[in-house]
Parts: sequence; C-alpha cells; structure tokens
Amino acid sequence: MDLEYLKNKKILLVDDEPELLSMVEGILVKEGYRNIRRAASVKEALEVFQEWTPEMAVLDVMLPDGDGFGLFEKIREGSDIPVLFLTARGEEEDKFLGLGLGADDYIVKPFLPKELTLRIGVILRRCYKEEQPVVRLAGCSIDFERAQVIKGEEQLPLTAKEFALLSALYRNGGKIVTIDMLCQAVWGDNPYGYENSLMAHIRRIREKIEENPSKPVSLITVKGLGYKLMVKE
Repeated sequence: MDLEYLKNKKILLVDDEPELLSMVEGILVKEGYRNIRRAASVKEALEVFQEWTPEMAVLDVMLPDGDGFGLFEKIREGSDIPVLFLTARGEEEDKFLGLGLGADDYIVKPFLPKELTLRIGVILRRCYKEEQPVVRLAGCSIDFERAQVIKGEEQLPLTAKEFALLSALYRNGGKIVTIDMLCQAVWGDNPYGYENSLMAHIRRIREKIEENPSKPVSLITVKGLGYKLMVKE
C-alpha cells in the first residue's frame, strides 16, 4: 500500500567515495530503510553479492577497479535485481549506456536527498509489488489495490492524497495518528502549515466512507491529538 513493506529490502550502495556512501546511507536510514550494505569497488561489491544477495543496487559509474557498467553486467549474469546508476553531471553518454544495458534509472550527482528517495521508492514499488488489502469499515470497504472506496453499489475513487492519508491511518488501525504524522505522510519532510488542508481532506474522505459524515464512526477525531481509523475484523 505504501513503502513500509519495502523498507526491509536489502540495498547495496557501491561508490569509491566514503563521504558519498555515508551520505546516501544516512539519507536512506532517515527514510526508514533498514538493510543497507556498502562497497567501494567492483571486487567488494561482488563479494557482498555472493554472501548477502542484495535486492537492489545503487552503483556509481566510476570505480577504482572497473566501472559500474561492467559490474552491472556481472550482476545480471545471476540476478535481475533493480539497479540505479549514479552519474556525474554532464555525462549524458553514461546515462544512455546505463539505461541501454537495462538499468532501472539513473540519478545525476549532486542530487537532492528527496530526489534519491523518491526514485528508489518508485523502483521498489515497480519491482516488488505486494497484494494490497481490501479493508472493511462500518459502512464500506477500502480497496487499496484499486484506490477506491466500495460503498454498496458505488465505487468511489480516491485521490492521491486521500490514498496516502488512509494508508497511514490503516497502518495504525485503531491507534491515534497525530496531525503531524498525517501531514508528513502527504506533504513530506516539511509538513507544517498544512493543518487546514488536512482537515479539508479528512472531510472529503468522510464523505466517501461514512454513512453520516457529520457523525463519523470509522474515521474518528481524537481532539487535540489526531485521528484514528476503526477497521472491522
């Protein structure tokens, strides 16, 4: 339904710059990724592959004992894991060569942390799909696979922000989710100032999921704290 089920995937970072490796690892750890290994050369990366079996790789093009393209081809001899290439600014041929070999994406250095995590998230979602649940509430069901609310004979589509909010609420089914957490789920690392927008989205969600939106029984307000979604077993 979101990236949470993917954040246990094993990600290998390959670069010969220790500072960049530390920065990328820090970005991913902050985002919630839990299984990360590092390598500084083709030889070290292949050793990690043998003993650890990564599920995604982020490869620098320039390495001390070869290059990322050669490493990619060796990886492909025994694995079809997704690969993201790091390329230096202006090296257009590197981008095209990497994609031509079958890489999933590339990112140009220097890059913004958010750009990196978004691209990795897109790749993981595409490559490791998980069946999304149909969740029962008091007067309807939420079909996360199709991003819609099923209410009687009606099928009501969810917007991207409604989907993100309901996903965050469902992950914490029955527990309070704070206003700050919900704003962050939708608007990212700088969620402040979105409280009014959040209230408007909550109102629209209730119009879709509640029998009587003015007297909600599924999406409950916990005054001064946040909201909780009451899921039926």
